[in-house]
Amino acid sequence: MAQVSNFSLLFHSFSLFKPTTPTLQLRSLFTVLSSSSSKRRRPLHRRTTTTTTTISPPMEVGFNRKRAEGRDNNDSSKKNLHLKVRKLNPINTISYVQILGTGMDTQDTSPSVLLFFDKQRFIFNAGEGLQRFCTEHKIKLSKIDHIFLSRVCSETAGGLPGLLLTLAGMGDEGMSVNVWGPSDLKYLVDAMRSFIPNAAMVHTKSFGPNFSTDESSVLSQNKLLDPIVLIDDEVVKISAIIVQPNCIDHKLSMPSNSPTHERTDHSPETLDSPNGRKQPAVKPGDMSVVYVFELPEIKGKFDPEKAKALGLKPGPKYRELQLGNSVKSDRQNIMVHPSDVMDPSIPGPIVLLVDCPTESHLEALMSVQSLASYCGQVGNQPEAGKSVTCVIHLSPASVVSCSNYQKWMKKFGSAQHIMAGHEKKNVEIPILKASAKYATRLNYLCPQFFPAPGFWSLPNCAKLGSLASSEGSELSEVISAENLLKFTLRPYSHLGLDRSCIPSTMASSEIIDGLLSEIPEVVEAAQHVSQLWQKSSLTKEDSIPAADYKMMVEEPWLCADGVPACLENVRRDDLEMVLLGTGSSQPSKYRNVSSIYINLFSKGGLLLDCGEGTLGQLKRRYGVSGADNAVRALRCIWISHIHADHHTGLARILALRRELLKGVPHEPLLVVGPRQLKRYLDAYQRLEDLDMLFLDCKHTTASSLAAFEESSLGTPIDSQDPKNNNRESIAPKVDSTLFARGSHMQSLSRRPGSPIDKDAVSPILKKFKEVIHEAGLKALISFPVIHCPQAFGVALQAEERSNSVGKVIPGWKIVYSGDTRPCPELVEASQGATVLIHEATFEEAMVDEAIAKNHSTTNEAIEMGDSANAYRIILTHFSQRYPKIPVFDESHMHKTCVAFDMMSINLADLPVLPKVLPYLKLLFRNEMVVDESDDVVDAIASVS
Repeated sequence: MAQVSNFSLLFHSFSLFKPTTPTLQLRSLFTVLSSSSSKRRRPLHRRTTTTTTTISPPMEVGFNRKRAEGRDNNDSSKKNLHLKVRKLNPINTISYVQILGTGMDTQDTSPSVLLFFDKQRFIFNAGEGLQRFCTEHKIKLSKIDHIFLSRVCSETAGGLPGLLLTLAGMGDEGMSVNVWGPSDLKYLVDAMRSFIPNAAMVHTKSFGPNFSTDESSVLSQNKLLDPIVLIDDEVVKISAIIVQPNCIDHKLSMPSNSPTHERTDHSPETLDSPNGRKQPAVKPGDMSVVYVFELPEIKGKFDPEKAKALGLKPGPKYRELQLGNSVKSDRQNIMVHPSDVMDPSIPGPIVLLVDCPTESHLEALMSVQSLASYCGQVGNQPEAGKSVTCVIHLSPASVVSCSNYQKWMKKFGSAQHIMAGHEKKNVEIPILKASAKYATRLNYLCPQFFPAPGFWSLPNCAKLGSLASSEGSELSEVISAENLLKFTLRPYSHLGLDRSCIPSTMASSEIIDGLLSEIPEVVEAAQHVSQLWQKSSLTKEDSIPAADYKMMVEEPWLCADGVPACLENVRRDDLEMVLLGTGSSQPSKYRNVSSIYINLFSKGGLLLDCGEGTLGQLKRRYGVSGADNAVRALRCIWISHIHADHHTGLARILALRRELLKGVPHEPLLVVGPRQLKRYLDAYQRLEDLDMLFLDCKHTTASSLAAFEESSLGTPIDSQDPKNNNRESIAPKVDSTLFARGSHMQSLSRRPGSPIDKDAVSPILKKFKEVIHEAGLKALISFPVIHCPQAFGVALQAEERSNSVGKVIPGWKIVYSGDTRPCPELVEASQGATVLIHEATFEEAMVDEAIAKNHSTTNEAIEMGDSANAYRIILTHFSQRYPKIPVFDESHMHKTCVAFDMMSINLADLPVLPKVLPYLKLLFRNEMVVDESDDVVDAIASVS
């Protein structure tokens, strides 16, 4: 690949590709579209003068060099984050537990539980989508004091990295939060250090057993299951009981009495059992936790009449009695005790949170002696211990339905049981109501690009909907959890279930009726959109076959009608691009973070970036079973850079694929990403097996792949060179990139490309080429871009094919920019692209912010596509300032479209794509304002 070192030559050529704007003839609808476009939104900040903006020709594009090099002085890793210490209110007027229904509709993550007090908030489990859920339902993240994990895995902790980063970016000082979990939390923290500042994790606290081979530290199971007190103040006492699978003899060191950061890293592969045979050792990720919340008792009321009868005068002695102290009577020679003048105290409510993921854990759970005191009786003795008020079950239906589990539940007498595991009855009730409404409106206007959400059959709904109705159950106080269901703890007079916050269900017909009432013109707009496809179909039928054309156009990849040759005779099952997440920085009410699903149908699929919530978005698009099939069929996942909004959904996808293919012959999934990502994945795999094969993006650049081909042709891959003359033969060409020695941008990399260990990389590259070929691709090529160290874009090139008369039809070419400033490598990689998917984080008026953060504006993204002669440009990765539709210059949109979450673009529909944009803008004509809410302003201050 030729080295490009001069920006001036590149951007001087932009003026050669100024587009002409076609006139839209929309009859009576034209006036409506014009009026909607005139309502411009004001920018959040005024544009300021900077020394790095564009200057007169020869033109250069500004960028933040320090940020690109990873030396940004505003890096949050240097902050001392603020941990709030709140003054507690021991007399709480309000307290409750509430189900936060993350994952209820998509079955992809564990629901969270909120324990609420006037002055404190506790959240239990932080699965993917928690941030977005809290934004939707106005649950202030800044009010959260503690996060507890019932297990340390992607299902319960997938949303934790993004949550910590969001808190770290709030306000001037940033915020931190206490994070609690069993001792394997250490492994998650170690993994997150690859991309999260240490300051955001200094308050992580682990508890329970260490992993050790020391014979003297072997624990009995009973000792292991003793409660560990985590918090004990005047408001609440929270204890944890460790539960581990009862399948082996555990070799664990003694748990400490207090939480600690220090944990040994050693986890043995096998241990000796009493019968002398080797058995698999317990490993990190196996531990589960039962949490116990105990509120203080409510003291009885003081009865002044009883005090007077016992000879007490009103005064300080009344106060002493209320404090629990005995006093001497003023008129009688007796001692007056608190019980003589106080009504009986009311025991404080007790809540159990139970996460029993497998039947092996169930065996251990049933042996927990420390829970006996909460069961209403001790042994056969009638005298009661502490009475449990409510039990919240996060256990899956497969465990809950076991007879032993139901017997265990009966021990808690009249306690209210809330089944919050994955209940099948909840899958058709959208948890993110605002985005579901948004998707329904888009589907009405343009069902071709916005298919209806995936609905799936529920054959086992009646069987699994509620334990109370299941065969053999005798429990009457059992209900299925619903989103935002509360159980009130204080005031005592309201003790019990509270359904007032449960969102009402809304049929799609109601949403459409509201749309038609709000924007009557949308009916005509939907008809126009439908006609676009009819006209496109007629054009194809009436046109002369491309084989008969004399190609009299400048670009050989274009047919005479301006449509790329690769679209000739294209089938609808060739390619579909699904924009799963189109927002930046953090999930928002209407846009999830970055992810693109490349659906190759019978040939599998690829993911380009995999931000938090990617799996949930797949399930909203294809349904639970459809998304599972898509995950099974994945060929490769490609990650652009290490920022959290682009990869924190990866572990959940990989873990699910491993589970889906358990027992089925398969190969590890290929993950291509920057080298920092490998450090994260390697550390994370100590928690759960991700069943993947990693390849550094730098090994998939054009120069690296060419060097690999040359090396493979010259020397067999498995040959040994005793003189080691060929081991680093790839290295010189790997450095021939944007960051190579002597290039204009060399200093943007921390160091030049390091030499490749050929023996280690070659087998993976060989596997990479096999995977790409099986997916029907000719090439997958990464290229460096300007954003942060080790940031890349990617180009996908399909194989050529032949039509019915034997004519060779070129393959399509899809280019994804990742996060970047305009740069020559991107233009070069995008030459002649069928589709360029380009980030457009900011509007043109915020170019200074774009430079500071090394992002692009909408106009810059379009100019990049024009310069590369891309056929279609799709803008994505919008700042969360723009809640629904971004600000853009309509005069340059003739081959461009704005992306929305769940937008599904079939290759065959590309000719129509830009024509739909004016109608989409009509849909949001009453909502084109910049979101300036406190949460959004805080979040965008730390945009990645």
